[in-house]
Amino acid sequence: MNNLVFLLFSFLLLLHSGASELRLNYYSESCPRAEDIVKEEVKKLYNEHGNTAVSWLRNLFHDCMVKSCDASLLLETSKEIISEKTSPRSSGMRNFKYVNTIKKALEDECPTTVSCADIVALSARDGVVMLGGPFISMKTGRRDSKESHIAEVEDFIPNHNDSMSLVLSRFQSIGIDVEGVVALMGAHSVGRTHCNNLVHRLYPEIDPTLDPGYAEYLRRRCPPPSDSIHKAIEYARNDRETPMVLDNMYHKNLLNHKGLLQVDQQLVLDPTAAPFVEKMASDNAYFHEQFSKALLLMSENNPIIGDDGEVRKDCRFVNEG
Repeated sequence: MNNLVFLLFSFLLLLHSGASELRLNYYSESCPRAEDIVKEEVKKLYNEHGNTAVSWLRNLFHDCMVKSCDASLLLETSKEIISEKTSPRSSGMRNFKYVNTIKKALEDECPTTVSCADIVALSARDGVVMLGGPFISMKTGRRDSKESHIAEVEDFIPNHNDSMSLVLSRFQSIGIDVEGVVALMGAHSVGRTHCNNLVHRLYPEIDPTLDPGYAEYLRRRCPPPSDSIHKAIEYARNDRETPMVLDNMYHKNLLNHKGLLQVDQQLVLDPTAAPFVEKMASDNAYFHEQFSKALLLMSENNPIIGDDGEVRKDCRFVNEG
């Protein structure tokens, strides 16, 4: 009899823990088409606005690096909340309105079922594919934060001119090693960078670690900060060769002294990171493999699960009541 009670208790514990962890196909019963809907919307938005795929990737980074993968990034400023979007670290982020497009499609199918945190994860997964990267099987079951982490953003998100030791320590705090950091920074192979993040490498003198020809290109894109047309030309492509393909061109560029940001070029100057830069530059499949592993780790950073948090009806606001 005691053995039967013990087995029953153990079974109940297993059921409880299973319901409180991230897992593949979390919505298979509650919203069977959830992941297909996200994929369809991501593809549709990519065809209309190609840069959304880059935004989904950046959303995951900015959300998951700061305490938890909990969609706190998406909250708008309100009476009791200051949005993480207002942080200087969020400069240049865009396309948040299209998260609402994905959320609406899911709400029409399964009201108050799929969390905004899972939308952040799944849209990044599908955005990577749109950018020519690998498909990454991501677990779901995250719940949404009821608060912003604005006070902690600058403690977790590395800045473009931080030292490499600081950048590595930020990532290591969430379990991502040097190899993973070198892979994740390969996301700089897509999209663009605002000039205010790199003019200090161009004026008054050109950073000696920059390839001279590349520096001249950047100067044409980014006039001096005091120049009246500075705001008219405010960004440069991260990768001129394959600007919308997630590939190892980023690492090849670093070896040719064409790292766009100061933090990029520091990778090849760091003795622990440089060997991985060289290996990824020579092997795109290896880069994709390590990128997948690191992105997966990031996507599972300290999620809110079980009965904690909530599933927001609107990703911009905490539920009422």
